[in-house]
Amino acid sequence: MDYFKEVEWKRIHDPFNKKMDISPRRIVVAGPVIVGAGPSGLATAACLNERGVPSLILERADCIASLWQHKTYDRLRLHLPKQFCELPRMPFPANFPTYPTKQQFLAYLEAYRNRFGLDPIFNQTVVNAEYDHRFRFWSVKTMGLKQEEAEYVCRWLIVATGENAEEVVPHIEGLDDFGGPIVHSSSYKSGKFFREKSVLVVGCGNSGMEVCLDLCDYNVRPSLVVRDTVHVLPQEIIGRSTFGLSMCLLKWFPVRLVDQLLLVMSWFLLGDTARLGLHRPKLGPLEFKNLSGKTPVLDVGTLAKIKTGDIKESDMFCEKEGLPRKPFPNGWKGASGLYAVGFTKRGLLGVSIDARRIAEDVAHSCKAEAKNFIVISRTKLGATTT
Repeated sequence: MDYFKEVEWKRIHDPFNKKMDISPRRIVVAGPVIVGAGPSGLATAACLNERGVPSLILERADCIASLWQHKTYDRLRLHLPKQFCELPRMPFPANFPTYPTKQQFLAYLEAYRNRFGLDPIFNQTVVNAEYDHRFRFWSVKTMGLKQEEAEYVCRWLIVATGENAEEVVPHIEGLDDFGGPIVHSSSYKSGKFFREKSVLVVGCGNSGMEVCLDLCDYNVRPSLVVRDTVHVLPQEIIGRSTFGLSMCLLKWFPVRLVDQLLLVMSWFLLGDTARLGLHRPKLGPLEFKNLSGKTPVLDVGTLAKIKTGDIKESDMFCEKEGLPRKPFPNGWKGASGLYAVGFTKRGLLGVSIDARRIAEDVAHSCKAEAKNFIVISRTKLGATTT
């Protein structure tokens, strides 16, 4: 395993090891290449580091957690209590609130990065990844800001680009003829830009509901379009987070019974959401989540605005997402050293589960193939930068 700790790490990150020409560089990476420097990528790198396996993180943006930094609204908080969102080997600070703000979560991620010495290579967009079955290596090609090309050769490839890396804008008939601004939720920051206007919000997930609430705070007249059935649950029940209570009950009772308890408590606390145009699926919230991947909406005050008429409701449609074919908990591992982290539709808790499994699997592979890897890398790949 000493070999995996020594090769090419300095040369990859050495600012003086640059060539004046623009010919593609070929760089041998001792451990896995991780694509994405969000929570998934950082967590996986930290878990690998714990097992003595170095890794290299490639990130197309200029910072860690670019989605959180650039594509989230200002009032965003974690929807689950912090203990369910912490990354492996590092809890949130004790002085953080139960539901940390966006800024606090970003500070936590930066501290996480520093604690484990994670040094991603930024502004590197992966344009192609191919597996060489003969030599059993991945070739990962990237493009920099100035169109400079690089090739990273590795034994394992871990995809950590996230479930929400790309925005999805559904086709809506007549949208091209609409004269007002059309804003995707990833570009929405605050309701202050829409004061005294009428705004249609398409989508009734956690983001859509919270955007509606934010718009109300700025005297906007929002309408909410809902097409699919949706489970809306209170964020807390009898002083405890709904998610935490569910996890506790599942230790003792079957999913369907826990679902029934959640629905009874939700009806008692929120009333009949169907009267507001928010019809529930036939399956309970937890069972529906397990089968479809659709997360229940945790109400943070939006239903009260709907009841008072500040938000109106109608119909909504949803789009399919590109996710691993195998359902949770088997979607993290592919063939030929290919992995996926952060696609479980179970938030940061799912990230931690994936990261630990991938790190353990790669560490076992390292021990089993270390000798073969050393021979191949020295005799077949030669110099690390060409």
